[in-house]
Amino acid sequence: MSEHHHDHGPSAQEVVTDSHLRKKLAIAFGLVFSIVLVQAIGAFVTGSLALLVDVVHSFADSLGLFIALVTGILMGRPANKHRTWGYRRLEVLSALVQATMLAGISVFAFVEAVDRWRHPPEVEGVHLLGFAIIALMLNLAAAAVLHSRRDANFNMKAAFLEVAMDSLGTMAVIMSAVVMMVTGFDRADAIAAVVIALLMFPRAFVLIRQTLAVLMEFTPEGLDLDEVRKHILAQDHVVGVHDLHASTISTGLVQLSAHVAIEPECFIDGCATETLLRLQECVADHFPVPIKHSTFQLESAEYVDKCVLPD
Repeated sequence: MSEHHHDHGPSAQEVVTDSHLRKKLAIAFGLVFSIVLVQAIGAFVTGSLALLVDVVHSFADSLGLFIALVTGILMGRPANKHRTWGYRRLEVLSALVQATMLAGISVFAFVEAVDRWRHPPEVEGVHLLGFAIIALMLNLAAAAVLHSRRDANFNMKAAFLEVAMDSLGTMAVIMSAVVMMVTGFDRADAIAAVVIALLMFPRAFVLIRQTLAVLMEFTPEGLDLDEVRKHILAQDHVVGVHDLHASTISTGLVQLSAHVAIEPECFIDGCATETLLRLQECVADHFPVPIKHSTFQLESAEYVDKCVLPD
C-alpha cells in the first residue's frame, strides 16, 4: 500500500504570488537593461575596464532577470503526464545559469585587470564618474524593487544577488573615478575591476553549490534523515524502514519517499490506513524543513524479512 497527497501543480496562492514576483522581475529587468545601455556608452567613452566589467555584469544581470521572468511564467503551467512536476525545476536551472555567468565574468575581470595593471591606459575620470552615478541610481532602484521578495525562491534570490552585487561594483567604479580624478593614479581602474570580481565570485560559488545540491537530489539542507527514520520507527505498528529518500524539487517543495515495514496484522484489521496517515502527518510537521509531499510504501514485516532488504 502506498499513497501520496496533493498534486504537483501550483496552488492558487502560488499562482497569485508568482504573478506578483513576475511583475517585480519585469520592472527590475527594465531598470537593469537601462543600466547596460548607460554603462556601455560610458565604457566606450571613457575606456574604463572597471566600467566594462560592470557592463558585462549588468548584461548578465539583465539576461538572468529575463531568464527568471520566462522561468516564472513557465513554472505557473500545470503538471501533466509528460512533466509530472510541471516546470518547477526551471527555477533551479535558471539560478544555476545566472550564477555560472557571474563566476565566468569574475574570472574574465581578474585576468583583464592583471593586463591593465601592467599597461594602464588613460581613463577619463570625470566622465566615468558621471556614468557610474547614473548606473548606481538605476541599480539601487532595481534592488529596492526585488528586496522584499528576495527569499521567495531561487530565481528571486539569484536576481537580487546579481543586482545587489552590481550596485556594490558600481560603487567601486565611482571610488576609482574619484581616485583617478584626485591623484591621477590610472591603475585604480584595474583595482576596481578586481574588487568587482571578488564581490561576485564567492556569492556565485555559493549559489552554484546550492543549485547543484538540488539537481543532484542531495538531502535538503536542514533535514536530518536519521531523525526522520527515528520518528517513523516510533510510530505504532512500524517495525522497519528502508529506501528512505528526500530531495528538493523547487523552493518550498520537498519530497520524501520510504518503504515502511509494518506488522502483518495491520493488513487484516485495517490499521494500515491509520498508520499511513500518521506517517504523513509526522513528516509534515515534526521537522525544520516541512515535507508537504510524502510517499510511503507499506510492506508486511514478513515480506521484508524474506527479501532481506537493505536499510
